[in-house]
Amino acid sequence: SCTMKLQAAFIFLVGDADETTRAVVSTPSIELHAIGCRNYDEAVSVAKACVVDGVTAVELCAGFGNEGIARIQQAVGPDVAVGAVKFDFHPALGFRSGDRLF
Repeated sequence: SCTMKLQAAFIFLVGDADETTRAVVSTPSIELHAIGCRNYDEAVSVAKACVVDGVTAVELCAGFGNEGIARIQQAVGPDVAVGAVKFDFHPALGFRSGDRLF
């Protein structure tokens, strides 16, 4: 049987991200694009671009609070699976949620 490779993205928040803050990890069954973004606005743009490129699953780092997760889901639409790692307060964001910062 012919199996399609899952195209997925992991978007993480980091204040000093730039266009080089990205990597692709590939196995026979998945191609995972890890992409660093400076803030929610950049993450929304990146998520939309990923979907145009065929991504059907997006996982968000724990820096995304509930509002940030909702923004990404709204941006990519109902046909893209959006999930999130959760910390109540993220250690790399000064123990705050991205919702308080962005």
